[in-house]
Amino acid sequence: MDSNTPPQLVNWDLAASTAAKLAPPGPRMSAREVSAIVENLRELADRSVEHVHRITGLEAARDLRDSDLIIVDRASWSKANTQSFRKLMAPAIGHLMETRAEQLKAANAALGGGVTGAQMGAILAFLSSKVLGQYDPFVPNARASGGRLMLVAPNIVSVEQELNVEPTDFRLWVCLHEQTHRVQFAAAPWLKDHMLEHISELTVGLADKAESLAERLTNALKSLPKGNAQPGGQSGSAATSDDDGVPAGDGGILSLLQSPEDKERLSHLTAVMSLLEGHANVVMDAVDASIVPTVKTIRRRFNARGKTRGPVEKFIRRLLGLDAKMRQYSDGSKFVRAVVDSVGMEGFNRVWERAENLPTEKEIHAPQQWITRMGL
Repeated sequence: MDSNTPPQLVNWDLAASTAAKLAPPGPRMSAREVSAIVENLRELADRSVEHVHRITGLEAARDLRDSDLIIVDRASWSKANTQSFRKLMAPAIGHLMETRAEQLKAANAALGGGVTGAQMGAILAFLSSKVLGQYDPFVPNARASGGRLMLVAPNIVSVEQELNVEPTDFRLWVCLHEQTHRVQFAAAPWLKDHMLEHISELTVGLADKAESLAERLTNALKSLPKGNAQPGGQSGSAATSDDDGVPAGDGGILSLLQSPEDKERLSHLTAVMSLLEGHANVVMDAVDASIVPTVKTIRRRFNARGKTRGPVEKFIRRLLGLDAKMRQYSDGSKFVRAVVDSVGMEGFNRVWERAENLPTEKEIHAPQQWITRMGL
């Protein structure tokens, strides 16, 4: 390897191929059925934009040509995310090359990125069967500066079959949420770079502390209540843990590597993600039966899905921080609804004007503080 070539700590090609091999099979469909579903999703995604515009009042919804809409399968979603992770990890790799070049090269020589690539592939394989859609602002498409909106067709079909709901209604409902994310970044063109900056600071900070991961893992395990160390173990205290054996409030693996500076960075990113997810949830829930005739049934059955997860899946979700993401949906939705109820959607939309208008994590839980700070 050339001395000036950054080492590949993660074999991203291997990660993508591993995810494709390990991902559980989706619903069995003929080529004709797949083609019809893809066409239907594109049509519904386009139709949803006018509803997002009407509900949010954001002019960015009138023209979304800065980004792509693509319908993907599980393997394609995983490959796309290896591209995103590679971009997001680049600042940390660059920092390590500047500060610990010899250690980094030694680690790369020993592992060649294969072990970490396989591990990343296993994680992506699990996630690839859970994600319905995703807006990725960080990897620009070939034709414009914006990102790409991915709708994961087999997962959408799988969930609509599981819930036994009207397919067209469910697909439109999902599209409303995902198109809202696309509109958010179009309405706030500065948001992508703002998030990249803070993610870079966080990953660089975590890279500096990676050597203490084993010690932090050990301390975290010691802090578990007795009887909760195994997946599926019964909770000793409902206030501190649940039946998957991971302490309640755990934000996943990243929470093991937090210094005070890391916590501040993560707090800001948590607030931003809560805002984005909560806003999209409010939009998808703002539709009534005139737009999605069976929306009440969809909401009720979709919200009840989490109760049927097995102990192993619950453990993995908590370990990866997915439960924390679900809390972002809830916390962010409460914030957006409270602000809109108080000052209207036009007042809330000030949040997209500049970075200083983004709510803090404290304000997410106390919307009136944000309203006061904005002078509304």
